[in-house]
This record gives sequence, C-alpha cells and structure tokens, in this order.
Amino acid sequence: MIRRISSGSAFEETAGYCRAVVANNMVFVAGTCAQGDEIPADTKTQCASALAVIDKALQEAGTNFAHVVRVVYYLTDIRDFDECLPVIRATFGSNPPAGTIVEAKLIDPADRIEIEVTAVLPD
Repeated sequence: MIRRISSGSAFEETAGYCRAVVANNMVFVAGTCAQGDEIPADTKTQCASALAVIDKALQEAGTNFAHVVRVVYYLTDIRDFDECLPVIRATFGSNPPAGTIVEAKLIDPADRIEIEVTAVLPD
C-alpha cells in the first residue's frame, strides 16, 4: 500500500509531487526548503524551518526523527553547513542517520538549504 502526504504547499501541485510517500514501512520525504510567508535569510534558520516541515510529515506518516535512516542536505554554499550543525544535532540527537551534503543550485534563489530524508516506520 502506498500513502501520499501533502504539506499543502502550492508548489506541490505545480510541480506534481507530494511532501512524503509511505510505502513498505518506509517514509520518503521530498526535498524540503524553509517555508512561510517570509523565507529567513540565514541558513541556520532556513534549516530549522525545513526540519519543522519534515517533522510534521514524519509525524503524519507515523514516525519521527529517531527513525530517519538517511538524510541529504543540499546547500547553495557548502561553507554554510557549519551554521546548521547545532540544529541538526538537536534534531537527530543520539540517532544520527547516514548523511550526504551536496552543493547545488536550488530552484528559488532565496533558498540556501534543502533537506531530504528517508525514514522507517517504528515496529
């Protein structure tokens, strides 16, 4: 069975995707940037905002950050990653997932970080 989770973002309909998909006890969360009326300028705050959106999707799927097994961080400037470390450590705590960091050009020039995760459903 496949279940799709939407965050309600207008971009989901425009781009033809959903925030997360639950399939075979796995949760695949799409690349997620900061959301809100105003996108923060700094990478650390954008990271926290993206993780909050991801958290909501994980909760709706029936899991949480302790069950994330893989994370990919896409940054417009890889040197900004250090700013995010306190937020990332607080989010994953003693359950760090396998991770990858990629420097990339993102769709919206205001976005400095995009985060994608894969999680498992708890037993």
